[in-house]
Amino acid sequence: MSFGDSKQIITNQPGIHESLTEVVKKHLSHEFKKPIADHTRAAFALVDEKVQNHGGPVILDACCGVGQSTRILATQNPTALVIGVDKSDNRINRNVDDIWQAENYILVRADLNDFYRLLVEAEWPVDKHYILYPNPWPKAKHLQRRWHGSAVFPYIIKVGKTLHLRSNWRLYLEEFQQAAAIAGFSGALSTVNDEQPLTPFEAKYKASKQTCYKLDITLQA
Repeated sequence: MSFGDSKQIITNQPGIHESLTEVVKKHLSHEFKKPIADHTRAAFALVDEKVQNHGGPVILDACCGVGQSTRILATQNPTALVIGVDKSDNRINRNVDDIWQAENYILVRADLNDFYRLLVEAEWPVDKHYILYPNPWPKAKHLQRRWHGSAVFPYIIKVGKTLHLRSNWRLYLEEFQQAAAIAGFSGALSTVNDEQPLTPFEAKYKASKQTCYKLDITLQA
């Protein structure tokens, strides 16, 4: 990935989507009945065994890409089991030569729409939950492809004591913050000032002089 050439997000939305509240309330009041894929069930079963045997804190790194953030979080939290999940087999298995090496992490290929539901059902003891630089789907017609507009949103906010999101599109986090508020949770929105980028995308955005934002939501006291 090259650095310093990342384009700003272009959207036809002037502000928070006018249908956000309606969509979120619909998903909060209706069960998500999409069948769970067999490959995700199999992947989950393997990871679930390790979670049950771990006996310590668990950190979920959703949409982990090549897993750089997973490895960094693992080095920062040596007593935790850090689980990175991404739908792309190519990204999960890509050889990435970096300095963050640890033994306390797992990378798994799975559909998060299914994985989240299995995770909630299994009552994993997730401490921290990260969603770092998800696909913003900036066109207004794609609201329900964003995590906060999707049918799996009610499960997302059941995972972890704290939920941490980052994006270079502030509006995405503003929408997620409002969606969380509809569900009864408050979140603090601020800028990312870390010297060490957590993901290759974050490094690229910073090299392009873009502001990166973070949203921290408390889900459990």
